[in-house]
Amino acid sequence: MMTVSEAWEIIRNNLFTPENEQVALLRAQGRILAQEMHADRDIPPYNRVSMDGIAIRYADYQSGIRTFPVSGIIGAGEDSKIHIPPGSCAEIMTGASMPSSADTVVPYEQIHIAGGAATLNTEVKPGQNIHQKGKDRRSGDVLMRAGRRIGPVETSIAASVGCHLIRVVKPPRVAIFSSGNELVDIDETPQSYQIRRSNSYVCHALLQSHGIDAGMFHLPDNPEEIRTALHGALGSYDLIIASGGISAGKFDYIPDILTDLGVQRLIQGVRQRPGKPFWFGKKDHATVFALPGNPVSTMACMVRYVKPWLDTSMGLPVSVQPVVLAEDITFEPNLTLFSQAVLHSDENGRLVATPLRHQGSGDYTSLLDARGFLELPAEKTRFEAGIPFSFWPV
Repeated sequence: MMTVSEAWEIIRNNLFTPENEQVALLRAQGRILAQEMHADRDIPPYNRVSMDGIAIRYADYQSGIRTFPVSGIIGAGEDSKIHIPPGSCAEIMTGASMPSSADTVVPYEQIHIAGGAATLNTEVKPGQNIHQKGKDRRSGDVLMRAGRRIGPVETSIAASVGCHLIRVVKPPRVAIFSSGNELVDIDETPQSYQIRRSNSYVCHALLQSHGIDAGMFHLPDNPEEIRTALHGALGSYDLIIASGGISAGKFDYIPDILTDLGVQRLIQGVRQRPGKPFWFGKKDHATVFALPGNPVSTMACMVRYVKPWLDTSMGLPVSVQPVVLAEDITFEPNLTLFSQAVLHSDENGRLVATPLRHQGSGDYTSLLDARGFLELPAEKTRFEAGIPFSFWPV
């Protein structure tokens, strides 16, 4: 049985190679940018006024003028070819283009307007309250590079350069399978010996952060039905995630059926708790992650293996954080422990992880309090407070 690091080495050497596609900007939230984005003109594209007030020549102020006749008014979105005569001013609004006949803006709060003239009541600095053309970026500058996740800020930048269609990484086609006769769907009332399917929903939710709307299916404990469903999925999907049916029980058919269908088994069993029966394989373009069915095991394997595989495949950094232990922990088995934990920052700004006590890998309600999993390596049995370890956020 291999170690966690050995398992991850195999997984990251068997990545998905995504294609690209073009989508409307409003449909690109959460997607991964697959192109460089350049400024189509200077940013800002003109000398942009940043305060409502009056536009003057600084040379007039420097010569001792403090009261300026108002020669006009300039709003945002208007042509700035208006000429402001020497010794006078024009009222001007935030966002307007500064006319070439002036070079300084004095805010309304620092002037008094009466009788068609504006009188200053403050010191003035040359060029104040003007966002100079090209100060932020020059035309042709790279604004965003490929591999960046598109969020609200990225959407704003793309819109500002007229990118209504945007090239993004095309996510894999994903099928999620739950398994077991004891499971019913969430809109059904379970019998006393049944439970509702939740693992497939948590897998789906974790994938949605990558813009993936996975298909969800259920496998009964019937070998022929499992074979038919998995055979179809291997020909139609890039990523298959199965939860349950992979251990050593008499109804755990999935690993043998996957092998019979030609899936190359690359991992079967990892020295870890929870999630020891974890299974991983490939066939042609399809990658298969088969996860133990206990809810905490499924969640731990998703955040430690499936999400990092997906991040790495799509050019994103893996979401792992360095944290220090809040308290001493002893764990005797020669296994890597994925301990549910909550985080807080200490007085030195370090992230500190406090392990949660729970009732085993079936205690899914404990996940309500956890922010992720603390990874404690198998090489030790005692882990001391203040020592750094890896934390895998949910």
